[in-house]
Amino acid sequence: MNETGIHFRELIESKSWKTLKREVNELDPLQLADIIEEMSKTDEIFIFRLLLRQRAKETFQFLSHDKQEEIINGLAVYSNIVTGLLNDLDPDDRTAFFEELPGAVSQRLVQLLSAEERQIATRLLGYPEDSIGRLMTPEYVAVKPYYTVSEALEHIRRFGRDSETLNVIYVVDDSWRLIDDVRIKEIILASPEQKIADISDNRFVSLNAFDDQEVAIRYFQDHDRVALPVVDIDKTLLGIVTFDDVMDVVEEENTEDFHKFGAFQEAIVNPVKARFAYLYRQRVFWLTALVFMNVFSGAAISFFGNVIEHTVSLVFFLPLLIGSGGNAGSQSATLMIRAIAIGDVELKDWFRLLGKELWVSFLLGFTMAAGVSLIAGFRAPEVLPVVALTMILTVITGSLIGLILPFIFTKLKLDPATASAPLISCISDITGVLIYFSIATWMLPI
Repeated sequence: MNETGIHFRELIESKSWKTLKREVNELDPLQLADIIEEMSKTDEIFIFRLLLRQRAKETFQFLSHDKQEEIINGLAVYSNIVTGLLNDLDPDDRTAFFEELPGAVSQRLVQLLSAEERQIATRLLGYPEDSIGRLMTPEYVAVKPYYTVSEALEHIRRFGRDSETLNVIYVVDDSWRLIDDVRIKEIILASPEQKIADISDNRFVSLNAFDDQEVAIRYFQDHDRVALPVVDIDKTLLGIVTFDDVMDVVEEENTEDFHKFGAFQEAIVNPVKARFAYLYRQRVFWLTALVFMNVFSGAAISFFGNVIEHTVSLVFFLPLLIGSGGNAGSQSATLMIRAIAIGDVELKDWFRLLGKELWVSFLLGFTMAAGVSLIAGFRAPEVLPVVALTMILTVITGSLIGLILPFIFTKLKLDPATASAPLISCISDITGVLIYFSIATWMLPI
């Protein structure tokens, strides 16, 4: 704990409540959140009871989910504080918090909300998991096309205080169907007598509430926007998604893909705080499955036992060759998984990429074969042709496995990141052993 946290601990021990209340409410919410992350359950409850409502809301949003849940549970005896905190949270942040809780707990907390906030929370939680509807916030400003600029500015001043962003103002008709989005700069610079319809071009980009959140990521990448409107099938404006909300999703997706590529069943947010049993469960499945897959490598080696007995020097190059195939496959898979995730590559592109990867992997294999031939020339010249040819073929095979597996998983509606590095390496090992000793059987006088 840093010096400020230690100082707060001393104020709590001395029961200097007035001093503590003044100092915690003067501190930046992000700094305060960092301090609370390191505090004990008792101390963090003391801190939150002393925070002003706005400061409590801002600080709560910066806390980890585990700490948020801990504080809500700790404040359970102070239902008025919990109610105020949950009602004050931005709807999208509150939804993200609720959906991580057990269903029974979420429903209990939803009942603490005001009638208006409960209606918003229930509607947002009603959308499919990982949909844009779960991500959006209903806090935006919309104007009618027949408003004058002067009337629109007055409307913004009246209703914009709680808006998630004022950079973009949305134009809707009387049925609340989205007509356009107008940058606030255009409204400010327009003549007060002009109508909003006069400065609208009716060109806008919108998201569907039922689309996957990855669609929002691609839209923000392709369009220069700080926020995007969310509509239903009838183009009725439901809410907005902001850039910072999407960046949170990007971080979560990258973390999840990173862990899947390491053969974890799901993302482990903080291994320091994770329990021993949880870490074990997340790692044991794939490791055990890969053990049984690697049995095939051992069986293949055993099958070619007579080849190894005749030319023992083949064993020296075995780890080098099959490792190169696995490395090439992991490289290829990394490129494909990332390209599929951000939408640069689609299923229809696989055949064109297959031809390109075939040539690239051949050149890579040829280059690596030249390098390993220098080693074989000094160490075991009798197996040089076998080693060189195997290097070319294992690099090509590993690269093609790394390319094709993500496409297969995508076709099967599975996350392509599941085609993880250990899985690709395992398959490449098996094929590498078969290629190596098959070539040796063919080329060597056994």
